[in-house]
Amino acid sequence: MLFHSQPFVLGFLPVCLIGCALLGRYAGRTASLAWLFCASLFFYGWWNPSFVLLLLGSIATNYALSQQLLRLARTGRRTAVRCWLIAGIAGNLSLLGWFKYADFLLHVAAPHAPPLGIFLPLAISFFTFQQIMFLVESARQEHAGTTPLTYATFVAFFPHLIAGPIVRPKDIIPQLERRDLALRPDNLAEGTTLFLLGLAKKLVLADTFGSFADTGFNAAAAGAHLTFFEAWYALLAYSLQIYFDFSGYSDMAIGLAHMLNVRFPLNFDSPYQSRNIAEFWRRWHITLGSFLREYVFIPLGGSRCGTWRHSANLLATMLLCGLWHGAAWRFVIWGGLHGLYLVAHARCRVTMPAALARALTLLAVVVAWVPFRAASGAAAWDMLAGMAGLHGLALPQMIVQALPILGHVATPAEVLPCLGDARTLSFPQVSACLLLGWAIVLLLPHVHALSERARTLALTSSFALSVQALLFAPSVAPFLYFRF
Repeated sequence: MLFHSQPFVLGFLPVCLIGCALLGRYAGRTASLAWLFCASLFFYGWWNPSFVLLLLGSIATNYALSQQLLRLARTGRRTAVRCWLIAGIAGNLSLLGWFKYADFLLHVAAPHAPPLGIFLPLAISFFTFQQIMFLVESARQEHAGTTPLTYATFVAFFPHLIAGPIVRPKDIIPQLERRDLALRPDNLAEGTTLFLLGLAKKLVLADTFGSFADTGFNAAAAGAHLTFFEAWYALLAYSLQIYFDFSGYSDMAIGLAHMLNVRFPLNFDSPYQSRNIAEFWRRWHITLGSFLREYVFIPLGGSRCGTWRHSANLLATMLLCGLWHGAAWRFVIWGGLHGLYLVAHARCRVTMPAALARALTLLAVVVAWVPFRAASGAAAWDMLAGMAGLHGLALPQMIVQALPILGHVATPAEVLPCLGDARTLSFPQVSACLLLGWAIVLLLPHVHALSERARTLALTSSFALSVQALLFAPSVAPFLYFRF
């Protein structure tokens, strides 16, 4: 079930909130928690009920492992704790590897072998990471233990189950263990505002830019040679789409948790305003960056080693980050590019004006989105060639006629077929939308840092468009991070 679908907004969410409110008030915390757990399973099973059994099996197995780790840790049996922890992590990663990477590894080993056809369970990457963190916290005795119901509710908690944020068990489980789970008007109001702002990001902004990006990238995938503006406009539109889509989901998740008196951490902090690539990764998908830093980069040795080892650790961490995003070489290339960026930043600290630093960082990040989004290596190269102007520079004929000087550098064309919907007015329309979108991400703070007046203005200006898209859109565009 998608946060921006009619069944969720008009059906699931109000029923879930009313049930939590009534049970929290009249039946107590346990009944309210049980309702929340069952509602989360229904939410997960809406897409494919058969995988509910996989989720329940994973929850039960990891809870049993956590209890074993706690017992061993309390008696000081460190070797046994380490062995059980390694076994638990290996089991979780093996399950993730089978469903997500078996076909990819088979193709690498035997390119002509028929695919295994393994169906990827929804959210397996996210609930695997959550449970690995809980096992590590159990081995470190960072919690005193929790009930099976509370743990199961934490893992299945519908606001973060599908696409994060990747929250720490020690931060969220104590909130679920509070006695008072009755809904509070102030939290409901705050959570609803955040949810609606995230909904507007997805339906009004991300889906609009997604249509522009799809036109260009799909044309490249079909073998078309995009000209300079077609290639750049498609890439700039995709850069906005992925930001508004994923940050919009995170805002909705934070808002939904807030309605239920649970506070999630911030997941996006205006990342396109970063002055260097390290700062970008402290602002982009913050919870994933924290997980990779604590559970991959630091165990590899972190920065507490020689120059070459530090660089290798950065590169390995980002290659794994890319592979986590999907079982395809394009994601590995994207992760490798960011790894090289981080290595270059760590080795070559250059002082430059803040505006130039932001511009160079943004350029590096945007260019790296090309292999991430392109359907193939050939399509990625074609996009890059178009961005470099190797396929020419064309502009709509009416613009060249209005500004004849442009005719010296651009070829007049009736329409740009790989931009927008190939109408005469596509170019100015897409230009205006891109200008607005980039002004939002580069000049304004994120929604959590907006003043109350600015939030009200943003909500008022987007509400009608959000409702129209929710109720009358011909189809529901899934989140880009829907199946990870």
